[in-house]
Amino acid sequence: MSESPIIVVKIGGSTLGSHDTTLEDLVALQREGWRSAVVHGGGAAISEWLDARATPTRFVRGLRVTDAESLQVVVAVLAGLINKELVAAISALGGQAIGLSGADGGLLRVSQLDPELGYVGQIERVDSDMLVRLLDAGYLPVVAPVGILWENQRLQSQIMNINADTVAGEMAFALAAQWLVFLTDVAGVSGSDGGSLAHLSCQEATALIDQETVSGGMIPKVEACLRACQGRTRTAIIDGRQPHALLAAVQQGRFLGTTISASEEGP
Repeated sequence: MSESPIIVVKIGGSTLGSHDTTLEDLVALQREGWRSAVVHGGGAAISEWLDARATPTRFVRGLRVTDAESLQVVVAVLAGLINKELVAAISALGGQAIGLSGADGGLLRVSQLDPELGYVGQIERVDSDMLVRLLDAGYLPVVAPVGILWENQRLQSQIMNINADTVAGEMAFALAAQWLVFLTDVAGVSGSDGGSLAHLSCQEATALIDQETVSGGMIPKVEACLRACQGRTRTAIIDGRQPHALLAAVQQGRFLGTTISASEEGP
């Protein structure tokens, strides 16, 4: 296996605009020898497509309830439109990307998270060997967060929706990545006074969730960081709206947001 470092990056539609530099940063890191894997979301686009089809959207505890009709849109938008647009954009910048979903090759095997949520999965296994083979071959995997139902020790034919933040955390853990970086549209994790926190230990991050200081869509991001930290991965939730925020973090150690690690001193 190659000794070059692995970084898992989670990007969402909210941080990918016409002036965004994240994809440029990913290509630059690939050229420098980093083995990068990307997980992308697409919740806003899914909601738009569901609205266009007059299909109601409902959330429970921040997770989209995914019935059979909604699942068709989820798979089409995530594994199709958004995934291939990202691959095309990275390729146009000179990168070597390959798009896949967690259903491809059984990359993400999942159980049903909660019957109330419908076709929403909880990750049971990440095929890290598949990802490492792609990384070692020089590809930048771009992963859409859907997987295959795993029941009775075998794969079923059912595709499942998965929270993209959770996917990123599980992938980072499985790959023993050096870094897990979330690019968001906020200035990091906020404390009780509303100000952004530069660093959190795992214990401090857990306490903020318990105190409900961390809430909403930030919860799965922080929980994913805590999961990755179990494998000694260093994690960060940074402001992807800032130019070259990813390069600033990885190359210069300048984090425009919040780092979370097992160490109280930070990365």
